[in-house]
Amino acid sequence: MSAATPAAAELLQRAAGVIAAKHRGDPAGAEELLAAFPSDQARTLGFYLLADLVLGLVRTQSDQSMDDLVRELSLLVATTAGSPPVTP
Repeated sequence: MSAATPAAAELLQRAAGVIAAKHRGDPAGAEELLAAFPSDQARTLGFYLLADLVLGLVRTQSDQSMDDLVRELSLLVATTAGSPPVTP
C-alpha cells in the first residue's frame, strides 16, 4: 500500500475493526462499525485498502509473487465455495 492519507488509514482501521469484532463474536459491534462508514464507496475503499495491505504482508512472508498468491487464494475460494462457513 502506498502512503495512506489519514482519512484512508481511518477507513482501513475501521474495516479491520469489523473483521476483529466478527471474530471475537461481537456481531453487533461489527454492524456498528459497518454503519459508521460514511458511504458505500468509503466502505469499499476501506476493505480494498485492508485487502491490499494484508496481501502485501502475506506476499512478503511467503516470498511469493502477488500473482501466485492471488492464484492460490482464488483456488482456495473456489475449493471452499459452497461449504458452510466455519464459526469459531
